[in-house]
Amino acid sequence: MVKLWRCVICGDPYVGESPPQNCPFCGAHIQYIQEARESVVEFNVELTAKDKANAEHALKVEVSNSTFYFCAADETDDAEGKLLFKALGKIEAEHAAIWRKILKLPAIPKGDDTCYKENRKNLEESHAREERAIGFYKKAASESDSPRIKQIFEALVEIETDHLNLSEERLR
Repeated sequence: MVKLWRCVICGDPYVGESPPQNCPFCGAHIQYIQEARESVVEFNVELTAKDKANAEHALKVEVSNSTFYFCAADETDDAEGKLLFKALGKIEAEHAAIWRKILKLPAIPKGDDTCYKENRKNLEESHAREERAIGFYKKAASESDSPRIKQIFEALVEIETDHLNLSEERLR
């Protein structure tokens, strides 16, 4: 029987017989996907100064990464690389949308990051970006005063680790 599912990290719905292993929009793992009628998704969160600063930094990270990935999807010299970077760009843009909602911003700011023509250089840059994001998100999760903000940062650590594994696999 087909059901309506919802990711509690990004809030987006999914229709299917069972929940996907990862949210098709933000990449959150299956434990964050619930039947829509049972899900509670909160973006109206009271932010302490530290959580607000970390959310603002996370937004910058995600905008930068999505801009880089979309550039790499257009410029890289490898067909599979184009697909990978396009998929990663969409996921990172969804992460930026999460932070836009948390920060109550009217729009996602524009990024201006550049990329390379050579797929290997883009993979190396991707790897470095994901390592930085994971490090920051772990720290932000440990510092968070809000259970919801902590939840988002913890989910993003898992998602960005998946991305890191993708680049490591391709760099071998």
